[in-house]
Amino acid sequence: MDVRYINPFIISIKDVFSTMAGVEVQVLKPKMKAENSSSVGVTGVIGLSGDATGACLLCFPTDVACKLASSFSGEEMSESHPDFADAIGELANMVAGGAKAQFDGLAVSISLPSVVIGDPHEVIVTGAPSGTPRLVIPCQTELGQFHVEVAMVVGNDAGQQRTNAANAAGATS
Repeated sequence: MDVRYINPFIISIKDVFSTMAGVEVQVLKPKMKAENSSSVGVTGVIGLSGDATGACLLCFPTDVACKLASSFSGEEMSESHPDFADAIGELANMVAGGAKAQFDGLAVSISLPSVVIGDPHEVIVTGAPSGTPRLVIPCQTELGQFHVEVAMVVGNDAGQQRTNAANAAGATS
């Protein structure tokens, strides 16, 4: 992934959690996600479409998700609270939307949020070509650690990766 599209996510993560949850985030060194690794706890998912395709995933251990949702909403939340998934989905929406607003020259739309709760779970990104790598942005807060995963293919790269994936699968164009 091009740094021009990584930095908007880093800036958005820090801004959203500081402004909306009153929590400062230290972003650690991004890395590529290991294959066959699953998430634990809670994941907020936002799809990306348009000039860039893919997804943004906010991945939390359950206890950290509960603490952050509580800070965000101003009331104590557990994973069984009726507004818990909405709070996590809205945090994911704001991080993706904040990053999207910084993509110079790209017309990108974001989906409504989805939230996956379970231990362990795997989120398959269907909006990007098969094999699109995921960048993991580790985050540290006073409430615990979480990470953001970004799988994103931009412009002509998206079409080329779809073609390559189709060719690799034995499809013809």
